[in-house]
Amino acid sequence: MSADLDRARRAPTLGDRAPRASEGITRRRFVQGVIAGGVIAGLELWKLPTLPAEVVGGLPALSGSYFELAIGQVPVNFTGRPSFATAVNGSVPGPTLRWREGDTVTIAVTNHLKVPTSIHWHGIRSPADMDGVPGLSFPGIPAGQTFTYRIPVKQRGTYWYHSHSRFQEQTGLYGPLVIEPRGQDPLQYDRDYVIILSDWTDENPETIFSNLKQQSGYYNYQERTAGTFISDVRKNGLGATVSDRLMWGAMNMNPTDILDVSGSTYTYLINGKPPAANWTALFHPRERVRLRFINGSSMSIFDVRIPGLPMSVVQTDGNDIEPVVVDEFRISVAETYDVIVQPQDASAFTIFAQSEDRTGYARATLAPRGGMSAPIPPMDPRPMLTMVDMGMAMGKMPGMKMGGATPSGTPTAGPQSVPGMTMDGMPGMEMGDDMSGMEMGDMPGMKMAAKPSDARGPLPIPFPQPGPATTGLSAPPAAGRPDRGKPIALREGPQVDNVADAPTRRLSEPGVGLNGNGRRVLTYSDLRARYPGADPRPAGRDIEIHLTGNMERFIWGFNGIKFSSAAPIELKLGERVRFILVNDTMMAHPIHLHGLWSELENGNGVRRPYKHTINVKPGERLSYLVSADTPGRWAYHCHLLYHMEAGMFRTVIVS
Repeated sequence: MSADLDRARRAPTLGDRAPRASEGITRRRFVQGVIAGGVIAGLELWKLPTLPAEVVGGLPALSGSYFELAIGQVPVNFTGRPSFATAVNGSVPGPTLRWREGDTVTIAVTNHLKVPTSIHWHGIRSPADMDGVPGLSFPGIPAGQTFTYRIPVKQRGTYWYHSHSRFQEQTGLYGPLVIEPRGQDPLQYDRDYVIILSDWTDENPETIFSNLKQQSGYYNYQERTAGTFISDVRKNGLGATVSDRLMWGAMNMNPTDILDVSGSTYTYLINGKPPAANWTALFHPRERVRLRFINGSSMSIFDVRIPGLPMSVVQTDGNDIEPVVVDEFRISVAETYDVIVQPQDASAFTIFAQSEDRTGYARATLAPRGGMSAPIPPMDPRPMLTMVDMGMAMGKMPGMKMGGATPSGTPTAGPQSVPGMTMDGMPGMEMGDDMSGMEMGDMPGMKMAAKPSDARGPLPIPFPQPGPATTGLSAPPAAGRPDRGKPIALREGPQVDNVADAPTRRLSEPGVGLNGNGRRVLTYSDLRARYPGADPRPAGRDIEIHLTGNMERFIWGFNGIKFSSAAPIELKLGERVRFILVNDTMMAHPIHLHGLWSELENGNGVRRPYKHTINVKPGERLSYLVSADTPGRWAYHCHLLYHMEAGMFRTVIVS
C-alpha cells in the first residue's frame, strides 16, 4: 500500500502492547482474566464507559442510539499461555451493538492505545467519512483521542465491526452488530443468539506476516509425503499419480495450500471461547432459535454444522433470503449467515465449525440447560486441490472425469459441468435470470445522470435495502449495447504465478472439501432473495478484475498489480455496473466492497441475493451488479487480512 495509507492504518503489534505478565502484570490479575473467560475487563488499563452492558447469551451487549466504546489492551489466555489482546470495553470480542433501523446512531470511540486505531462498520451503508478506513475515508483515531461516528441506520440484519488498522483485527478488535427492523421482523423466532467465529494466535501478527513473506507454506503442516504418494497410487494408479505430482511440481505449487495460516498457530473461538470452554446457548424444546453466525476471523474459512439438527438459512450478509434447509454451510471471512433451528426434545447439540483446511475447529453447545454437552464429531478428511482449482480445463487433470456437482455436493455428469457449454462465460447472461430488462440502459454512448431516473423524474439515492415495501425503478428503454470493457491480458511474472486458462462458474459447488460428503451443503446458487431490489436496471458497463498472486513471494493483487501501484476504480454516481471476478489463484478470496451492495448474479434473476462479501473459489469466474448510489472513497479488498496487507486492495471512487 502507499506509504501514507500504510502509516495511517498501522496498528499495534504484540511488540507495541503492554509488557508480558512477567514484566508487570500480577499473577492475581492474570488469574482473574482466565476466570473471566479469557479476557479481563476491570484492570484499570483505561477508564471504562459508564454505559451499562447487558449480557445476552454470554456476550456483553449495548443497545440504543448513543454508544461509548473504549479501545485498549487487556491480558488474555485462550491457549494456556498469557498474552495481550486489543479489546473494546475490555471484551474480546467486543460488545454486541444493537441498533434500530431508522435511528441515527452516535458512537464515541476513544483510543487508549499508544498508536492510531479505527473501527469499520462492516456491511453498513454509512456516509463515506463514517466508514472507518484510515487514510482513505477518515484520518483514523490518534492515540489518546476520541472520534465520534454518526450513522443514519437505513438497513436491518446481522453485521459486525472491526479495526481497519494494520493487524488490530487479528489481535482482538472485532465485535457483532445487530440491527433490529423498524417494524415487525418477518422472521419468526423465540430466541436469538450471536455466534461469532474467530481465530486467535499468541504470535505477533507482524511475525506471521514476515513468516509468510519468507515462506508462504510456513504454517502448512499437511504437505504431501511418500506415504500419501503410496496411498494415491493405490487409489488412482501409478501413472495418474506421477503425472499429478509432476504437474504440481512444475508449477511450484502445493495442492494442500488451502489456508495460509492454520491450526498450527491458530486457536479457533466461538464468542471468544476456545473449544474446551464450551460456550453454551440455552433453549426450550420446540422453540425456534435464531443463530446469527458471523465469521470475524482474520484468515480462516469455516464449515459449520449442528449434527442431528437441520438448519434453515434465512439471511445472508444482513439480507433476507428464501429459507433453505441444509445440514452444513461454508462461511468465508467477513460473511454472515442467520439460521433458525428448532430442537424437538431436551437433547444437547454441538455447534461445530471446522476450518476449511481441517487443522482445527471451534465448538459450542446448544442445550436446554447449562453444563450439558454433546459428542464432538471428528473432522472431515483434509481436502486437496485439483487442477480445476488452478483454473485448468478438466481434460488436462490426470485421471479427471468430466462432471460437476449439484447444490448438495453430489457428483453429477453432464454438459453443464463442461467449460464453454454454459452461458457462464458471457457476462450478465445467467440461466434463469430475468432477461426482460436487457434493453434498458446497457447501451454504448448512454450517459448516466447524477441520479437514476424513471418516467416520474429523479429518484432518491441511495437505494433502500430490499424489503416488503421496496419499489423498483422503472427506467425507460434505450437503444444500444452495454460497454463490455477491454479484456484483461495477464502474463506470469514476479507478481502473477498462475493465469487460469479455463475459469468456470462454480456457484453450484459447495467448495473444496465439501463435495459429495453425504450432507446437504449450502451453495451460492441456493441463495434466493426474499425481496427484489430497488434497481432492476442491467449494467451499463462491465469491470473485469482478476484475483492474482505469487504464492512463493506472498504477493497479492488485482489484475497483477499491488495496491501501491494501482489506480483507483472510478464510478459515476448513479451508474449501474457489473463487476466480473476471475480467480487466477489456487485459494478462495472473500472480496468485500465497502459502502455499496454487491448483487450476486447466481441465476435467480431479480431475486439475486444482496451481499457485502463474496467468496470467490479457486479457478472461478463470477459476476455481480453494483449500483453506485453513495458518493465517496471506498475500500475494495480481499478480506483475508494478510492478503489485503500484501496488496489485494483497491480504492473505488464514486463521484
